[in-house]
Amino acid sequence: MPLHLMEHPEDVAVVRLPSGEDPAFDWRSGPLASLTRTADETSVVCASAAVPAGARSEGPFRAVEVAGPLDFSAVGVFAEVLAPLVDAGISVLGLSTFDTDWVLVPATRTDDASRVWRRAGFVVTPTTLDGKRS
Repeated sequence: MPLHLMEHPEDVAVVRLPSGEDPAFDWRSGPLASLTRTADETSVVCASAAVPAGARSEGPFRAVEVAGPLDFSAVGVFAEVLAPLVDAGISVLGLSTFDTDWVLVPATRTDDASRVWRRAGFVVTPTTLDGKRS
């Protein structure tokens, strides 16, 4: 059975904050919101509209969700999703949650990624702003 990918229409961004800093902005909106801390940085994935002026950020991206939930014992899901994009020269950022995997595709390359995935046999479905399949 082919993997099902769900494209979310909202732009998201990745914001870099100094190590240990808590976001001083509302970062919890959008199809995907994530706060990741390392010893060297705090990274926030949030709706592009939430990024404060002057913040160090990259984007816009579009979030593409692997329909889940995925079993933790599943092997190679990310590799299967990313391989066609590597071959097409599309740079992405990958994230995992408890239930599934997400791929952040540059907003300017979303259509290209969708075509590449469909050619590779994936089911790609756009979603609406409320996260439902369109």
